[in-house]
Amino acid sequence: MRTRRLAEIIVYWLVGSTLAGVSAQGAPATDEPEPGPMNSATFKGRALRSIGPALMSGRVADLAVHPDDQSTWYVAVGSGNLWKTTNAGTTWNPVFDDQGSYSIGCVTLDPNTPETVWVGTGEDVSGRHVGYGDSGYRSRDGGKSWEHLGLKDSEPSGSTAVDPRDSDTVYGAAEGPLWCAGGERGLYKTTDGGANWKLILSAGEYTGVNELHLDPRDPDVMYAITHQRFRNVAARSNGGPESGIHKSTDGGETWRELINGIPAEDKGKIGLAVSPINPDIVYATIELAHREGGFYRSADGGESWTKGADYISGGTGPHYYQELYACPHQLDRVYQMDVRLHVTEDGGEAFRSIGSPHKHVDNHAMAFDPNGPDYLLVGCDGGLYQSWDLGKTWKYTANLPITQFYKVAVDYDEPFYNVVGGTQDNATQHGPSRTDNIHGIRNSDWMITVFGDGHQPAIDPANPDIIYSQWQQGNLVRHDRTTGEIVYIQPQPAEG
Repeated sequence: MRTRRLAEIIVYWLVGSTLAGVSAQGAPATDEPEPGPMNSATFKGRALRSIGPALMSGRVADLAVHPDDQSTWYVAVGSGNLWKTTNAGTTWNPVFDDQGSYSIGCVTLDPNTPETVWVGTGEDVSGRHVGYGDSGYRSRDGGKSWEHLGLKDSEPSGSTAVDPRDSDTVYGAAEGPLWCAGGERGLYKTTDGGANWKLILSAGEYTGVNELHLDPRDPDVMYAITHQRFRNVAARSNGGPESGIHKSTDGGETWRELINGIPAEDKGKIGLAVSPINPDIVYATIELAHREGGFYRSADGGESWTKGADYISGGTGPHYYQELYACPHQLDRVYQMDVRLHVTEDGGEAFRSIGSPHKHVDNHAMAFDPNGPDYLLVGCDGGLYQSWDLGKTWKYTANLPITQFYKVAVDYDEPFYNVVGGTQDNATQHGPSRTDNIHGIRNSDWMITVFGDGHQPAIDPANPDIIYSQWQQGNLVRHDRTTGEIVYIQPQPAEG
């Protein structure tokens, strides 16, 4: 009995996890026999099935809404695939399972043919939990099939922009590898639909481009953000002299850095937005050393800048946030991604937090409804939320199973074994491998054993009611499933 269950666990969690969007079909075909018992032939008859959960969902990196059908959305997940809905979130379909990376950094729809979808793989944040990317993909049929289009060594993708005059002209912002120098990093341009790419903006071996914005009146006018960064196990460098805001007026052939009113010192991560109401107005949030910096506004296309509030994104650091979204309905209303969503109504002079006790924190992406001035669609570490009153109340999308699990453990419970896993920013979650309910495994069948970011859990092999769980900084608890009691058991240092 235990052998059968352990085999199932291997299939669900070792060979591939549907929670992370990894396909069982992803291994390349080969005529050579695979060594050892852990090969595709052993598990050929075992189809993967999702066991959830969606009670806390997971980290959303980017959003795209079909311009002609506001009920069709694409949700790019930092660690778990690209998902599509055609009914405003009632049902979902993962559309990127069989591709080369499970980590998605950006998704962009061709403004000329919205069924053409561009995806940049590799998440553009500097956390330890990010997955690598293998560059850009394109689908011409709304995500049914995909083409890989080069730049495999770019790893994280910052953004993609399609020229609205010519669908074959596309720009790809590549951050480059997080954990080492080199790779393919900078801003790339193709004029033949991705067959060939030309590097049009670059800097040093640790500097990539994390954002690109086109002027909606004239796509030859564009703004690009360079970001100098590096991290290793011990430390993270999130800025340097090569970080900056750059502008081109000839389709990327030539560039100049915008410096009038911009701090001269080394800069960290920069977020930028162009006002869709008046594109002469450009907004920027700029990180400086020691988590200082502030918000800047330009009224002349970036030629000069005025500083507003000192506010920058906080939490684990601006490296994890800083994206700006300018409202298409009200001039100078700008949203900034942060632990809690922030908004300014006056072009950056003052910001306020849009807090809610019922909405998950750590926001990364936003989309608007062109016909609904009070509507917000927001992606965060806890999944996807909608608001119809500018953030006063929120509706949670409780059917998007995209939780990022770090480590999992199983028990020997009857009649069905349980799985417990530590997750990124979504606690430690415990649920059944299957149920006898006609509806299968539901969100209500899952429970939280301890709060925070989960890490490595364990279950008492003789008593499935005793579950050990962790959160940040090595905190350790014992959870009793029968009573819900949590006892703190982290070993403490002796005196001296």
